[in-house]
Amino acid sequence: MLFRTSAIALPVALSLAAAPAFASDVDFSLTNESVKGQVNFFDSRSDIQAGAGYTYHEGSRHLMNGDFHAQGRTALGNLPTTAGIGFRGMAWDDDDLDGGAVGIGGFATVNIPNVPGLSFSGSAHYAPSILSFGDSDDLTNLELRASYRIIRNADVFAGYRYVNTDLDDSQGDINLDEGVLAGMKIFF
Repeated sequence: MLFRTSAIALPVALSLAAAPAFASDVDFSLTNESVKGQVNFFDSRSDIQAGAGYTYHEGSRHLMNGDFHAQGRTALGNLPTTAGIGFRGMAWDDDDLDGGAVGIGGFATVNIPNVPGLSFSGSAHYAPSILSFGDSDDLTNLELRASYRIIRNADVFAGYRYVNTDLDDSQGDINLDEGVLAGMKIFF
């Protein structure tokens, strides 16, 4: 196996507990079959963004991600936007199968000035076979969200997450995580 539950549970728990000391924001999201925690280290004014996340999917499937993006502020039409381009590395473990990949892609968050607090964001990363390892032959990661800032340092959001990998040796593919999600983001 790529990693064991006990070997990752303690470091992930300690990282999330210590997040306020070194993070810009932490978000937690739930689907019907999974829970995800994500820590981002820099705010939207920084020229870079780095983050780490862990997802537990029902049935003892574990996904870990590490992110690194160049980011900046821009505009989409007249809408203020923060966009980033870079990499998302993912490792996953599911019973007898495990693998991972380094996906290339990016993210964007569009703020709606006419409705203060409302924003829409999305991220997409793809790793072809050359950037995949273990039982993964490629990996696709997509997430879309609508967020609303309920107080100065907290958002609530709803959206959709899709993480899929094709398996080596024509074994088909599996959705590592997929579904409608809801969650909250806390800013420090």
